[in-house]
Amino acid sequence: MKEEFLAVVNPAAGNGRCGKMMGAALERLRKAGVQIDVAETQHAGHGIELARKAYSEGYRRFIAVGGDGTSYEIVNGLFPEALSDEPPALGFLPLGTGNSFLRDFTKEGVEYAATAIIEGRERACDVIRLTHKEGVIYYINILSFGFVADVCTLANRRFKKMGALGYGLAVVLCLARFHHRVFPIRLDDNGEIKKEQTALLIFNNSKFTGGNMMLAPNASTDDGQIEIVRWSAGRFDFIRNFPKCYDGSHVSHPLLWQGRAQRIELFLDEPLDIMVDGEVARIHCERLEVLPSALKVMA
Repeated sequence: MKEEFLAVVNPAAGNGRCGKMMGAALERLRKAGVQIDVAETQHAGHGIELARKAYSEGYRRFIAVGGDGTSYEIVNGLFPEALSDEPPALGFLPLGTGNSFLRDFTKEGVEYAATAIIEGRERACDVIRLTHKEGVIYYINILSFGFVADVCTLANRRFKKMGALGYGLAVVLCLARFHHRVFPIRLDDNGEIKKEQTALLIFNNSKFTGGNMMLAPNASTDDGQIEIVRWSAGRFDFIRNFPKCYDGSHVSHPLLWQGRAQRIELFLDEPLDIMVDGEVARIHCERLEVLPSALKVMA
């Protein structure tokens, strides 16, 4: 196996911020004795191809240089092949927009992440496998249905070039057409199918999304469980309480339910818009499963 790290770099992450800062960040690691090979992504999904090829060539240590989308692509390049061997290691140089996953461990960003790589700090991390009608997706942060997915989808498809302003506009428009839907789920094969009307439904491995929004404050990246948050508040109640998502106190709302499971079945009639680790897609979801300690994260 190779001793070098492969740094998968998305130079476009953070509206180009990553491309400007990656040189200095990588040089700092090299000066500290970290051996690094570098591969830059050229288009969406390229990180999956790069990580998959590198894994077949013997790389077992990777660095996501970018945002949550970069680590998402690396994870989907490593699995399922990595399940047959020792867990690979993933470090971070968070030079993207949100960098939500790393916030479970620190608010110090690049400084903390670089030190973790230099010192070789590793901790076990679960991976969640989402099976849908056309394939499989792996993630380490969040899968969202409902409001959050709607906002991210709208911002990505119609207002992406507007950056934060586009995201804010998407929030306003989604609140204007706010509605509940039913997403039937069954937890751990216990026989009961939950069919509650829902505004927001998320399946988390870690606490944060959207940068510093703590949607799942009780989630843990290494407990072998999927943290589920379902919120059924009405429009104005939802608007009034949504700011509490930033400190996690929204979970005390009487119309919010939390649960945990190792396996979740999804009984959906058709494809729907989802947000997974900052990426948006329209797929027909079928099942979620935890892969306990399948990855080592450097944090």
